[in-house]
Parts: sequence; structure tokens; C-alpha cells
Amino acid sequence: MKTTDNSEKNNLHPRNLHRSRYDFELLIANCPELKAQVAVNIHGIETIDFSNPLSVKLLNKALLKTYYDIQNWDIPKNYLCPPIPGRTDYIHYLADLLAETNNGNIPKGPSVLGLDIGTGSNCIYPVLGNAIYDWSFVGTDIDEKAIANCSKIIEANPKLIEAISLQQQTESRFIFKNIITPEDRFTFTMCNPPFHSSAEDANQSTARKVSNLNPKEKKKTNPVLNFGGQNAELWCDGGEIGFVTQMIYESARYAMQCLWFTTLVSKRDNLSSIYKTLNKVNAATIKTIDMSQGQKTSRIVAWSFLSETQQKAWKLENA
Repeated sequence: MKTTDNSEKNNLHPRNLHRSRYDFELLIANCPELKAQVAVNIHGIETIDFSNPLSVKLLNKALLKTYYDIQNWDIPKNYLCPPIPGRTDYIHYLADLLAETNNGNIPKGPSVLGLDIGTGSNCIYPVLGNAIYDWSFVGTDIDEKAIANCSKIIEANPKLIEAISLQQQTESRFIFKNIITPEDRFTFTMCNPPFHSSAEDANQSTARKVSNLNPKEKKKTNPVLNFGGQNAELWCDGGEIGFVTQMIYESARYAMQCLWFTTLVSKRDNLSSIYKTLNKVNAATIKTIDMSQGQKTSRIVAWSFLSETQQKAWKLENA
């Protein structure tokens, strides 16, 4: 017997549409494939097996179609499948940040231009940012296959064709170089950096996550992460701190071309080093925005090289 649980996920952003438990009846109506993945747990509540990559992908497909009118969303096998509620939170907190220099109003419309570093094969931040606030995006990635899949998502949703452009980063040691031209003006940049410093570190983390989600998987020697992920999505030399440090140093070269540079930071222990680097490059303003989803905690670090007066002068479209 199934029961309805209307409890809210109070740690998500107040505007997040996914604070309540998933309405599987509605989701299945929009994505019939999801039905085979839904079961009633020991508490009598409908859910999916979050350790199953296919279940997670179909849940995402249903959420994007139901709440954001995104059709035929899909990703290649073994690529990162992002948790929609958490990704939505990043978009909403960015909106709050932009409102601070826009008379308290969240700026909406295509004149708000975001740069998504490492958009992956899922294109999730541009898709959500456009659906929620009608923002425009440039999505970048070093993976040609990932960029090609993002193109498929955009082509399947004509409203995205003018809103999202894609660019492959051809030199993996750079983040903004080759991407930002002298004429570009970005309202913000965003990034979900690789967390791990090696493939071994990533695999060990995968094993822990799968074991926590499904103890029966604990003895598997090569567990499959429910959210997937290619090497470039999960790890890089220097790990998260190395990637973010490189991003900060590069951002200083484009100081006047972007209102806010931002990135997710998974590991709190990295914050001290990040702040020191930001002070070295003379960032005018540094902000840290805490976020959480379930038992996972993270935060956004945002910095600007513009003075308060320059920030307020930045031309943004009002809501």
C-alpha cells in the first residue's frame, strides 16, 4: 500500500519546485518509461532506486519535461546525470546574487548571459536557467561527444536554439582562454568543477556513494555511480582546488568582462586556500553561498572585480 508524503525538503531554495516529494503519478503521465522504475518502499512511499543509473536518468527526463517543458532530454551511457533539485538551487541562488545589484529585482530575459564551464553532455544549467528565468547561455566543454549531445538536446527544443550556444574548449589546460573574446560581456560564469584529483580517488568515492545508496552493492569491485561521469567530469590534476585556483587566476584576465564569476565548491576545507587566491588577484567582492540537498552540503563561491558602483552600473534587464 502506498502513502502520500507531503513533507518538504526545507534545505532547498524557497523557489525550488522540487521541495516536496516527487509526484510520480504526474511524472509517469509525462514519461511512461519511468513507471517500471518506481516501487513502494518499506515506509509505503513511492520512490526509485537511486543507485540505478537508468532510474535516475528517467527521473530527470520526467522532471525536465513536466516542470520545464524540455522534450527528449537524454545523455550518452556513463556520462554525468545531474540531480535536478540541486542544479536548480544553483540557478536560484545566482538569481538572488544578481538581484542584489539590480534594485532587488531578479533580472530576467535573454540580455542576461551566463557562461557555463564544463556543461557536460547534459547541458543542465543552460536548460534550467533558460526555462526558469529566460537567460541566455554559452556552454563549454573539452569533450567533443558531450558538446554533440548538448546540440541534440537544443535541436529537440527549438526554444533553446537562440538561447544556448556551445563551444568546445580545445586546450584542456585553460578555462576561459579561447572562450571569452575581447567583445564578450558575461553577466555571470558558473561551474561544477571536477571534485577528484585522480581516477583512483573518483572510483573510491563512487564505491562509498553506491554502498550508502544500496548496501547490497557494497561488495562489487567496480560499482557504477548512479550519476555516472566521464574522467573529465569527475577528476583532474590537482582536483577541485587545483581547478578552482586555475579558474581564479584566469578570471583576473577578464576582470571587466564579467559581473560575477562563480563556482561550486564541494569541500569546505578548500575555502581558505580559495579566499587567499582571490585576495592575491585583488577580487573586489567575495561571497560564499551555502547550499544543501539531503545529506549533501556544498556552497557557491562568487567573486567580482567590479566595485560596488561598477556593479550597479552593469546593464541588466529588469524583471
